[in-house]
Formats: sequence, structure tokens, C-alpha cells
Amino acid sequence: MDWKVALDILVSLLLIATIGYAVRLNSRLSALRKNRDDLAKTIINFNEATVRAESSIPKLRKAADEAGQTLQERVEKAQSLRDDLAFMIERADTMANRLENAVRSARTDGPPARVENTGRAEGQGRADPPSRGAPAGDRGPVPRGAGGRAAQQAAIAAAAAASEAESDERSEAERELLRALQSMR
Repeated sequence: MDWKVALDILVSLLLIATIGYAVRLNSRLSALRKNRDDLAKTIINFNEATVRAESSIPKLRKAADEAGQTLQERVEKAQSLRDDLAFMIERADTMANRLENAVRSARTDGPPARVENTGRAEGQGRADPPSRGAPAGDRGPVPRGAGGRAAQQAAIAAAAAASEAESDERSEAERELLRALQSMR
């Protein structure tokens, strides 16, 4: 065979391989173009979502700041109320102790025999036990009827007298409490 024919056969074989490779490359490029369009749509959607997220960030920050300020105001108000309540409780404890001391002194100052006799004269024959939680020696018997009311009024009067002596030290709430106790007479 002639070297020209062999060369032509070799070139034709190489051309056939090139054509096959070109067809394959064309199909892959078509698939890439199709995927590129899908990828472009995905990128556009992603960019839109990013823009929406970025535009909502300031709104979220503003809402968080407002919620934080509201919460801080409520916490400060609650702390103020807590402090006020603690002060009021402390003052109420002091006042309760003073009233209890005034009641004790009124009971020891008054004639206990007369009060007990009044209870027996009414046919009750016994005195009430001391109040729950108090030792028996701390509180005397509390008679029923008019004698108990008299002791209560005496305690209120004693508390009022003690309060007049210390009225400069008292708050407005304490003065109102004392006025209420005095008006019960």
C-alpha cells in the first residue's frame, strides 16, 4: 500500500475520533448551559433572600432595643417597688412590736382580777387560752365580752399615747395606721 493511502486512512480515523469527541463535548456543553441557567436562577433567588434578610435586620434590632428598654424600665420599677415594700415591711414590723408592747403594758397595768371576775359573772367561768404560737407567760388570758373590748381599747389608747410621743419619727403611713386604730374606739 501506498504511504499516501495509509496516511489518508490514519487522518480519517483521527477525524472520526475527533467528531465523536466533538459530539460528546457538545452534549456536555448543552448540559452545562442548562445547569448554568438553573444556577443563575438559584443565585438570583439567593440574592433576593439576602437583600430581604439584610433589610429586616434593622427592624429586628429596633424591636430588640425597644423590648430591652421596656424590660429595663420594668426591672427598675420592680426594684423600686421591692425597696418600697421592704421599707414598709420593716416599718410595719416596728409598729407591730410597739403595738404588742403597748398591749402587754395595758394588760399588766389594768386590773386583771376585775376582768376575770367579769367573765365569771357572765357565766363563762374560764378565760381564753393564750394565742397560738405565743408562750403562756407572754400573753395573759383574753376575756370574752366587754372586758376584752376594754383591754383592746386600752391597748389602742396606749399605742396612741406612745405614738404621739414619737410622731416626729413616723412616716405618713404610720400616722394613718394610728388614726385608723384610734377611730376604732
